[in-house]
Amino acid sequence: MKILLVYPEYPDTFWSFRHALKFVSKKAAFPPLGLLTVASMLPEQWECRLVDANVEPLRDSDILRADMVFISAMSIQTASANDIIGRCNRLHRPIAAGGPLFTSSHELFETVDHFVLNEAEVTLGAFIRDVEDGHPRRVYASQAWADLAVTPLPRWELARLDMYSSMNIQYSRGCPYDCDFCDITVLNGRIPRTKSQGQVLAELDHILAAGWRGPVFFVDDNFIGNRQKLKKNILPAIIEWMTENRSPFWFTTEASINLADDDDLLGLMVNAGFETVFIGIESPHEESLIGCNKVQNKNRDLIGSVKKIQRAGMEVQAGFIVGFDQDPETIFDRLIDFIQESGIVTAMVGLLNAPKGTKLYDRLKKEGRLLGAFTGDNTDFSLNFIPKMDVDTLLAGYRRILNTIYAPKHFYARIFTLLRTYEPHKEDVFHMRVRYLQALGKCFVKLGIIGRERMYFWRLFIWTIVRKPKLLSLAVLSAIYGFHFRKISRMQ
Repeated sequence: MKILLVYPEYPDTFWSFRHALKFVSKKAAFPPLGLLTVASMLPEQWECRLVDANVEPLRDSDILRADMVFISAMSIQTASANDIIGRCNRLHRPIAAGGPLFTSSHELFETVDHFVLNEAEVTLGAFIRDVEDGHPRRVYASQAWADLAVTPLPRWELARLDMYSSMNIQYSRGCPYDCDFCDITVLNGRIPRTKSQGQVLAELDHILAAGWRGPVFFVDDNFIGNRQKLKKNILPAIIEWMTENRSPFWFTTEASINLADDDDLLGLMVNAGFETVFIGIESPHEESLIGCNKVQNKNRDLIGSVKKIQRAGMEVQAGFIVGFDQDPETIFDRLIDFIQESGIVTAMVGLLNAPKGTKLYDRLKKEGRLLGAFTGDNTDFSLNFIPKMDVDTLLAGYRRILNTIYAPKHFYARIFTLLRTYEPHKEDVFHMRVRYLQALGKCFVKLGIIGRERMYFWRLFIWTIVRKPKLLSLAVLSAIYGFHFRKISRMQ
């Protein structure tokens, strides 16, 4: 069998970082970890080739050389996935589809030949056996959760690693919390399942052997879902590994805000090389947090928690949502004030939407308020339900948030707030790479000469050189992100 693994293209969104990636001459942020892991589960005699449409074009000749096309996607990639499926149909090549998009909505894709749904560790084996027997079924699904001890190493050799700005690792799946708008528990469950210490170290070895040096993203739904195992087993092993290998990576991940409550965990993560954490804060309005069952965020000083993590040595990136039933019309100003005071530079503010399978989706359906499918992009000014707040008021307030927090005056003010609070663990966190020097040169031109933010950029650059030179890479990266966010917000 000749298998073509295809990853659809992301549209230009907040998380695509497309405009930022141009500064470092990269095509995409991360390689398709799921497809590369699936490739490791296929029979050794099957020939595999990967085309990530985010870094290279998919040609008809690629499709025609394959006996079967495997495609995996998230909902935000629907448009590109449909295009790829149509091309395969016209070229008479069978398609096997899996991943979050198809697991939640496979009934919408009538021309896909086979669906391998849920977790590949559970469902892929039966599909392979049936293919080899010549009688594959159309749908393979299971309600069982996979044992991550059997998850193999990704086949990094299939990817063009030089086209990506970061590598990625998955240590765990699942989240112990149950926010009503989130489909993570639908896809991966509420009991975090984890890989062993040996597996994590083997993945680090594998990425290192592939020639990678630089950022690595732990893509877990909630990295701290099993705190005790992290503190006693995983993080001490990563600290030792990083010391032995002269710290070739620096890490980012996603976690819940209660990370701030555990000093030992914070210290271990920082010592292991974690420099950035994304946190779902969602709202400064307590009633909205109660309404969406964001229990881990309730009854706490959210800004104080953010500042504690920053002072410990990790930058906090965060997600926010407007459109909750409990949101008052003052929410827009409150959210702007919160973001500015917190020093959260990478602040992703989106409109509430209801993914299929979530408790929010079920509730809105019962109330007759659903309007259609979720696009997967909660920053595209689309709503798939009827909000309690007047729609025009909600959209106008949302646009005002974006126009304010991404404007140079406010954006650069947040960078200064972060730099004054942030206390890096290492003596020197200026990550020296040739491509970063090239990026700095592009910054001088795009941001410092022709950009409308040039006054703010030079003030930041000079202040950082004089006051906190070891944070220069963070300051420059933040400025680049601001360029991307302004591009995206002006597209809407």
